[in-house]
Amino acid sequence: MSLPQPVPPSWKDLGKSSNDLLGKDFYLNGTSIEVKTTTPSNVAFRVTGNQDAKSNHIHGDVETKYTDKAHHLVFTQAWTTGNALRTQIEAENHLAKGLKFDLNTTLLPESGKKTALFSSIYKQPGLHTRAFLDVFKGPTFTADTVIGRDGFLLGGEASYNVTEGKVTRYSAAVGFSAPEYAVTLHGLGNLSTFAASYYHRVSADVEAGAKAVYDTKATTQGVSLEVGAKAFLDSAAFVKAKINNSGILALAYTQSLRPGVRATFGLALDTQKLNEVSPAGPAHKVGAHFVFEG
Repeated sequence: MSLPQPVPPSWKDLGKSSNDLLGKDFYLNGTSIEVKTTTPSNVAFRVTGNQDAKSNHIHGDVETKYTDKAHHLVFTQAWTTGNALRTQIEAENHLAKGLKFDLNTTLLPESGKKTALFSSIYKQPGLHTRAFLDVFKGPTFTADTVIGRDGFLLGGEASYNVTEGKVTRYSAAVGFSAPEYAVTLHGLGNLSTFAASYYHRVSADVEAGAKAVYDTKATTQGVSLEVGAKAFLDSAAFVKAKINNSGILALAYTQSLRPGVRATFGLALDTQKLNEVSPAGPAHKVGAHFVFEG
C-alpha cells in the first residue's frame, strides 16, 4: 500500500502517492512482460518486453545490475532493442554520509549519439538536494531541493545553460503530507502549468486520489481533471479505477498468482463512444502486464 513520503528524494515526488494511484498499474497499450532475478553474488537481471497494440512493434531491454554492498557501489548496464547501451554507476557514502554520486550514460553505436548525466545527491532528515550536469547538452546544470518540517514540504528546480549563460527552466512545488492524506501543488514549465493533487488513505483497504492540471498556454481546454480509487480485494489482489473529464474510464486488476508471479490486466473505455459501432479514432484500449520475479 502506498503511503505519503515525509521528505521525498525529489521535488517531482511531492504528490507521489496520488501520481502512483492514478498512473501505475494501468497497462492499456498492448502486452508487456517483466522478468527479474538475482544471483547469490548480488547480480540482478531484469528483462522487459512490450508489444505495442497499435503498431505491433516489440520493444525490450536487458538490464544487469551489480551491487557491492561493502563499498556502497552499484553498477548497472542495459541494452535495448533500439540498439542503445545505457550505463549507470552509483557511489554512496564515500566522501560524507548521505552523499551519493551518480553517472548515467547512453550510447547509440549506429549513429554515434551519446549522452552523459553526472549527478550528486545529498540527503539528511528533512532535506534532499540534488545537482545534475548534462555534459553533452549545453552543457546544462540543474539543481533541485526538497525541505520538510512537521509534514510541510517545499521543493524547487532550476536549470542553467552554461554556454548561453541563462536559466532555461524552473519549477516549484509545495505540499503537506500526513499519515492519512497528502496535498500538493506544482508549478511546472517556468510556472506556466499548475497541477494540484490530493491523496487519501480512506481505510486499510481503500485509497482515493485526484489531480487537476491547468495549462495557461492551452487554447482548447481549461482544467484537466482526473479522479481514481484503489481497493484491495485480499492480500493477493487489488483493483483500480480512474476517470478524467474527457470521459475516459480506465480499469485495472492485479493478481498475485503465486510468490514472484503477478499479472495485471487493463481496460480503457471512452464513455462518450460506447454507443458507436465503429468509433472514429482510438476509443477503447486493452492491455496486460506479467511480472516474474525470483
